[in-house]
Amino acid sequence: MSTDLLDPSTDPRQVAEAAAAVIAERTGAPRHDIALVLGSGWKPAADLLGEADAEIENTDVPAFTAAAVEGHTGTMRSIPLADGRRVLVYGTRTHFYEGRGVRSVVHAVRTAAAAGCSTIVLTNGCGGLRPEWGPGTPVLISDHLNLTAASPLEGATFVDLTDLYAPRLRELARQVDPTLDEGVYVQFRGPHYETPAEVRMARILGGDLVGMSTTLEAIAAREAGMEVLGISLVTNHAAGISPTPLDHQEVIRAGRAAAARCGDLLARIVAKI
Repeated sequence: MSTDLLDPSTDPRQVAEAAAAVIAERTGAPRHDIALVLGSGWKPAADLLGEADAEIENTDVPAFTAAAVEGHTGTMRSIPLADGRRVLVYGTRTHFYEGRGVRSVVHAVRTAAAAGCSTIVLTNGCGGLRPEWGPGTPVLISDHLNLTAASPLEGATFVDLTDLYAPRLRELARQVDPTLDEGVYVQFRGPHYETPAEVRMARILGGDLVGMSTTLEAIAAREAGMEVLGISLVTNHAAGISPTPLDHQEVIRAGRAAAARCGDLLARIVAKI
């Protein structure tokens, strides 16, 4: 079986099933229940979720690749919860701007579904469009604008995206932390940061957060039948709002500074799902 996801003759779901089989073999767990995708700045937070009893290099799993962005780790971990469920934690994601195609971007999502996950938590580091959201603020994603001009769906595949970011999971998250705000996430293609004019456009269109990930993954998760919870960590004010030039090191620093709060938040939310 070919695992070249850029090859149109390759069936991406078969590749996902093969990847899930390797994960089951390497972790000793026949299935996982919840998947967690870590975005920029979220690694320290995820370390507080619990002790992993298995860790796998991405490159040992079909069609997965090494981390391409600083602040991500090229491994996936299996974390057992007290109630017997398991969390599959991805330490990185494939970004659309890496040029590996949409199938590669959503491969981890499809693999999680093949591994048995019924819920996926998508996190990211992003620019905030609301001045009151300073660096280190976690925000629930209520909806999104996909400005990548791409979709993970192929052919005549029509999927309803109403309530894509599950209201049940967002309410559950607010039970854990009533101070959580919600916002509309806008994905640009990247890898360059948005211009001030693009940020103004995003605001006019109804956006509250801007970044370079998440929306394509969320669409693939809905197609696979998973419930989706999206959480953004505002790591900086977006261009035109921030008084200083944008810098990826600022993203990493904001993640470290918010690690305790976000780690506690993630752990408590995942325990309730």
